[in-house]
Amino acid sequence: MNLFKPTYTLKSIAVALVVCFSSCSDDYLDEVTYGEIAPTEMTSPENVEKAIIAVYSSLNGQYDGSSSAFNSPASNWSFGDVVSDDAYKGGGGTGDQNNIHLMEIFSTNPTIIDIERKWVALYEGVKRANEAMRLLQRSETFDPALKEVRMGELYFLRGHYYFELKKIYNRIPYIDETAATVNDYAVSHTQYTSEELWDKIEEDFANAYERLPDNQEETGRPVKMTAQAYLAKTYIFQAQWQDALDAANEVINSGRYSLLPNFRDVFLPENDNSAEIIFAVQHSVLDGAPDNYNGSIGDRLSAPGGPFYSQYGFHRPSQNLINAYKTNQNGIPVLDNINLAETDFVDPRLDHTVGRPGIPYLDLGILYEANWARDLATYGPFAPKKRIVSANSPYQIDTWPYISALNYYIIRYADLLLWKAEALVELGDLEGARAVVNQVRERARDSQYVMNLEGTAPAGNYNIEVYNTPWTEQAAAREAVRTERRLELAMEGHRFFDLVRWGVAAETINSYLAVEKTRRTHLTNANFVEGTHEYFPIPQKYFDVMQSMQK
Repeated sequence: MNLFKPTYTLKSIAVALVVCFSSCSDDYLDEVTYGEIAPTEMTSPENVEKAIIAVYSSLNGQYDGSSSAFNSPASNWSFGDVVSDDAYKGGGGTGDQNNIHLMEIFSTNPTIIDIERKWVALYEGVKRANEAMRLLQRSETFDPALKEVRMGELYFLRGHYYFELKKIYNRIPYIDETAATVNDYAVSHTQYTSEELWDKIEEDFANAYERLPDNQEETGRPVKMTAQAYLAKTYIFQAQWQDALDAANEVINSGRYSLLPNFRDVFLPENDNSAEIIFAVQHSVLDGAPDNYNGSIGDRLSAPGGPFYSQYGFHRPSQNLINAYKTNQNGIPVLDNINLAETDFVDPRLDHTVGRPGIPYLDLGILYEANWARDLATYGPFAPKKRIVSANSPYQIDTWPYISALNYYIIRYADLLLWKAEALVELGDLEGARAVVNQVRERARDSQYVMNLEGTAPAGNYNIEVYNTPWTEQAAAREAVRTERRLELAMEGHRFFDLVRWGVAAETINSYLAVEKTRRTHLTNANFVEGTHEYFPIPQKYFDVMQSMQK
């Protein structure tokens, strides 16, 4: 049986194609190989299209015959959540995927597999994009109008891969489509300044914006507003507030996107390409791919255990995150980091985001129990929930590797709205920011709450309201927007990168660790060093290869 989502096209096409480019897992600078397609045939329109699909195929972090995409996950659950105040590594103790434990306690080194595989996965995407550009430009029979569109897609995809590299590793080698030999890829990571790298990433998204159409027939391909949204994100990361606001407003005013009425519906595979999703990694299962590698393979360790799932038990919500969902009697966040009590009011997004003991888990007709959690003594009783697909769903497979067809959302509309709110605060329009934040909170307030097993009452003491009092102090408004981002986007791989770009990573994480060490002994040796741990180390293999090529 083949199982495809109705609107899904790109990954399923890739399964049937001869993949044009080999990965560079053994050598970061391997030349591109062409599989079984003769080089003289590579510029035919059919084969150029295959090369373009191969660029999309790298988006989920799975680039070779190994099942280790959890070391290079598109969702950045380890790179963005575990190293933040949102999540613990989880699993069977600190020795289980000890490499991620080292990341969690900020003892990361340039030889661990995650640092290497993430780097390779992203540069594999860059390499495929560059080669596809070269083939497309050389093709004399490719439809000229479609060629412009496909070039827009390739600029967009390359921009994405470089954006990820920039936010994770900071100073990186930059190679464009003029690279034709192995030596062309031997580029220093200090060739460009940070600002120059951002300029090049912006240029890719601007080129994409100029070439992409308003609509595409195949779901999953970017359109003009997708590129503009990513430009907004690029401006946000550089604190270019007016540019970010202008770009976000263009996307909003296009009318193309909107918040779904119900928060939980955003994370159902059948709604993967809904009006809320601006750009996503397309996933599918049971489509003929080896070991379902087109599914959410990078997240396969997140299975929460219990009677319905394997007990890998990674990506576990922190106590600090649970406490962040506490609200007061007016439905406004309480940021005291005191452990949540049964009588406390909570934001209803809490029980859509994490599994809590005594609360029903998805639509399985069962209460989540603490003993579902693997190594409960080390990592506590909570489990991921937001991006876990129901075991009742045909989009979740119950055999190894226990993954789903749920897409990973790189940018969703709520994310964009909160960028706008952030820009408005920094530009001094506090009331404008409050109105935007309230759109997000209204959706959370008016969504369907998690109900008890009988369906007769809410499962928790839910209380959420919009901000009714005018915002008059910039610092307080800034904190409210940042808090809203955390509550709305928790466990989606964004938190650490937000803390870094805000310049508060050291302060926030060390304050978190000071308390969390009293709760979780596996964090005893954790320490965030300002000026060092904001970015991950460049893999040692890169330097080894560079040195060998210079001999």
